[in-house]
Amino acid sequence: MLFNQLGLSAELLRAVEQKGYSEATPVQQQAIPHILDGRDILAGAQTGTGKTAGFTLPILQNLQNSHSAEGRKKIRVLVLTPTRELAAQVSESVSDYGRYLPFKSLQIFGGVSINPQISKLRQGVDIIVATPGRLLDHVQQRTIDLSSVEVLVLDEADRMLDMGFIRDIRKILKVLPKQRQNLLFSATFSDEIRTLAAEFLHSPQEIQVAARNSTADRVTQIVHPVDKKRKRELLSHRIGAENWQQVLVFTRTKHGANRLAEQLTTDGIKSAAIHGNKSQTARTRALADFKAGAVRVLVATDIAARGLDINRLPHVVNYELPNVAEDYVHRIGRTARAGQEGHAVSLVCVDELKLLHDIEKLLKCEITKEILPGYEPDRSIKAEPIQNGRQQRPSGRRNSAPRKNTRGGNGPKAHSGKHGRPASRKQRAG
Repeated sequence: MLFNQLGLSAELLRAVEQKGYSEATPVQQQAIPHILDGRDILAGAQTGTGKTAGFTLPILQNLQNSHSAEGRKKIRVLVLTPTRELAAQVSESVSDYGRYLPFKSLQIFGGVSINPQISKLRQGVDIIVATPGRLLDHVQQRTIDLSSVEVLVLDEADRMLDMGFIRDIRKILKVLPKQRQNLLFSATFSDEIRTLAAEFLHSPQEIQVAARNSTADRVTQIVHPVDKKRKRELLSHRIGAENWQQVLVFTRTKHGANRLAEQLTTDGIKSAAIHGNKSQTARTRALADFKAGAVRVLVATDIAARGLDINRLPHVVNYELPNVAEDYVHRIGRTARAGQEGHAVSLVCVDELKLLHDIEKLLKCEITKEILPGYEPDRSIKAEPIQNGRQQRPSGRRNSAPRKNTRGGNGPKAHSGKHGRPASRKQRAG
């Protein structure tokens, strides 16, 4: 179906055409008419399916239909995202598709000064794209008025729950008008997602554009069994021997991401790390360098990579398998976007065989294994417990402390335990 068959205005169709699109994706075909009709939506859509345009376009259309030029602008649309990167991506889409419309948008997240955000809020905006933590900072400081919100979007809701944002979301729901349109987008429909949906969606139209937890059809997946101590050597070998020019590599921890990026750079492969401890400026710069080709390898944790929009990304590498099988699906979903082919490579040591089994059980298929000559695993090495990384999904914020204005959109920060020692490592290490 073409975009010009979906009832969108001439201004929106002009912006869509300038983005180079003419045919709507399945999620766009299903979501746009229902959102235009004012229905609540519960949509199962993975990254790369076009879901952002799927809600941005009809929201802009509805704003245009009811727009009044009188008086100061009020916040009519609130989009909540789990990470800063995704907030920036959605905000960019709003600006791109609304370029010929009179609406103002603002992205709100931590890691940057709150004062410029306050200044722009005072000038008046129509659309807010925010991470939960920084939005609540504004709510608590009374620097934002959400009493006129007509549409609420929860984007990548599964990740927000996974990161412990459920309490923040419920606090935000309490300050919003009861009469509004609600749109929930999630890569998976877990029991927790359905419970949340039941709390605030009203007779929602359910949309499912892919089988539950399915992986992208165009992703070629392969596992290379290898000893843990030889993973970096094997990764450098594959990147160099096959001349990979753009590679997104996943590690479990921030420290592991830093260390691997440094090692690869020492090997002559320009690399950068991106994770929650990096400043927003550093993260933005690393991503820009990666997209521009100045950085060949981007090493990321799961949280930092969620929401990254990288066109034509050919290679994703699981340097370490995730502790939660669903995260594997999110990781490899970074490649094979917008109809492109993609390759997902996993380097698996003996410690991770149980994790691999869980992933294959989720996918309901066995991933091809290939032992590369010269990198045969040492069969005498026994499996050891995996010490780092997330061990279980957090059900909410733990060890809560007063917020700070520098807080980012990457989930709860770790707080010190008794005598200044770190608190439980059960918090996700993204």
